[in-house]
Amino acid sequence: MSIFNTDNSFVWTVANAQYEKFLRTPVSDFDVKSTPRKDLDELIKHMRRLMVLENGVGLSANQIGLPIRLFVCQLPLPKGQGYQGKFYAIFNPQIVRVSEKKWSDQEGCLSIPGLCGDVERFYSIHVKGVDKNNRPISISVRGLLARIMQHEIDHLNGVLFTDRTKKVQHITEL
Repeated sequence: MSIFNTDNSFVWTVANAQYEKFLRTPVSDFDVKSTPRKDLDELIKHMRRLMVLENGVGLSANQIGLPIRLFVCQLPLPKGQGYQGKFYAIFNPQIVRVSEKKWSDQEGCLSIPGLCGDVERFYSIHVKGVDKNNRPISISVRGLLARIMQHEIDHLNGVLFTDRTKKVQHITEL
């Protein structure tokens, strides 16, 4: 039995005022080394399964009601036909370096279904954190992967993409 509530099979959305308040609350660092490895494995597996089920490219622990500084992500294949490249699960992530170059693109969010908006993000970033074994992670990413990680780290900081866009659109308007 995991110490985490992995029975939760849905993503918290802003449609519920209590969930929105939680989503807008920054999460503190998480003590990975004091948590049983089996529980961490189960949590990461659960989050990955839920991300795939919801057709997402990233998911933060607070999006499923856990005050844990963790996100998972993976790049999508073209036309949403699955995933490609490395799967990431990063605890206590922080952006330590950003590029001067920025770019704007459409973003949506599993916690804000049916809406999207243009969000300006750094084109490349350097992220540090730890993996499930409490080993340091230090990676530089660019393009879509950098966008995804910035979006998920925003979640952990209590920031939603709607806070960063000038115009929110219904997906049906596109």
